[in-house]
Amino acid sequence: MTKLSLMPLLLLDLDNTLVDRASAFRRWAGEFAARHGTGAETEVDWLVAADADGYEPRARLSARIRHRFTLGASARSELEDALRWGMADHLEPDPTIVQALASARKDGWLPFVITNGTVEQQERKLRVSGLDREVAGWVISESAGTKKPEAGIFFAAASAAGSTLEGAWMIGDSPGADIQGAHSLGIMSVWLHRGRTWDDASFSPTLTAGSVAAAIQVIPMLPRPLGR
Repeated sequence: MTKLSLMPLLLLDLDNTLVDRASAFRRWAGEFAARHGTGAETEVDWLVAADADGYEPRARLSARIRHRFTLGASARSELEDALRWGMADHLEPDPTIVQALASARKDGWLPFVITNGTVEQQERKLRVSGLDREVAGWVISESAGTKKPEAGIFFAAASAAGSTLEGAWMIGDSPGADIQGAHSLGIMSVWLHRGRTWDDASFSPTLTAGSVAAAIQVIPMLPRPLGR
């Protein structure tokens, strides 16, 4: 019988939570625009808008970019690879997040990544950012066969961590994937607002913060889970 961890889970989203995907994409977009266009800021802004924070399907985004920058069909494969994998190479390690995770572990939390995406892509981001060494582990939707906000991926994370969802917290930037998923299971949550205003009246996060570091600082101020 597997012995469960007594440490409560601190579930963490990856993109635009632990890693700054938005900035990485803008850096990639700047290089792409300089190579295939004029390099004007309007071209970079167009690429960022077309990406839709990573939610635009890669094949469709590739087609739109090739049309916008008049690239031939021969560029399709290379462009789609860059859109899938190139973001990781433009990530920049953030020491404040490393420090925040160390603080969470010191306070008795078990940091565990729960992310949608492909295994190769998301694990590459974890390695490039160095966060693979700072968390207890991760579960990725492709391998789990379920994705946020579905309950299955949260239970998969708890199982992989050797823990339960009792007393867990979720930190993430997506209202639909992260906060709604946590809310549906009664998991407390911190929404990273990224300058946005919460506008869904049907549910809401437990707390709101501007960064992972700020989120981790406020969580221990509440009553400790699991009798701690």
